[in-house]
Amino acid sequence: MQRLILVVDDTAYSREAMALALMSIPDADVRTAGSMLEAMKILDSNDGIAALCTDLNMPLGDGFQLIEQVRANIRYSQIPIVVISANTDEATPARVKSLGADAFFPKPYSPLALRQTLEQLFDAKQNPGA
Repeated sequence: MQRLILVVDDTAYSREAMALALMSIPDADVRTAGSMLEAMKILDSNDGIAALCTDLNMPLGDGFQLIEQVRANIRYSQIPIVVISANTDEATPARVKSLGADAFFPKPYSPLALRQTLEQLFDAKQNPGA
């Protein structure tokens, strides 16, 4: 089963680094977006988004707004959301968690830890209560 992961970051280098880390997940296909608006267009035109990895600080709508919109949409309310951000506000991890994100990684982050966390989130979704 192909799992489509959407990576959202306004910096091309960061998008590509995240995509590269996630492509090693079995059956993963990675799409990228440079803004919240672009991400919402991709989400609206694809029924098969399996996970979202997003930055927070972006123009044209930030990651906080993106998380809120995804969690408010019944189609995507249950997909795993992982936040990767250079935001240094110590309240940020708790804020993204309260909005519905499943994990937070401060930049710089470990690509291996990101991949492992997303795989664990996929496994938990496939085997609820296990």
